[in-house]
Amino acid sequence: MDDQAVRERDARAYEAVYEAADFTELRRRYKNFVVPWTITFMAWYLAYVACCNWARGFMSHRIGDSHINVALIFGLLQFVSTFVIAALYGRFANRKLDPLAHGLNAKYKRERRR
Repeated sequence: MDDQAVRERDARAYEAVYEAADFTELRRRYKNFVVPWTITFMAWYLAYVACCNWARGFMSHRIGDSHINVALIFGLLQFVSTFVIAALYGRFANRKLDPLAHGLNAKYKRERRR
């Protein structure tokens, strides 16, 4: 099979997947997870940066009798929140995205054989 025929076959297979209702649903589910969590994380991050710049008294407040202050706790919580969101996404993807993606992959492979 020549390159042009392969490209046309692949293009038809991609179009069939793109036009499938499952693909639209996959994109919808992905956006419904990613957009709110991205906005939430960015707001949390910008609040941290803003507090570090303009609420220095609050951020330098020591926790108990230690050298640990609010800024350090907030900074560590940035890492924690990143890992929590990643874990939530992994769980979400396994339950809600992967089944659709596997079906679309099978559809693509079927279309390529035609």
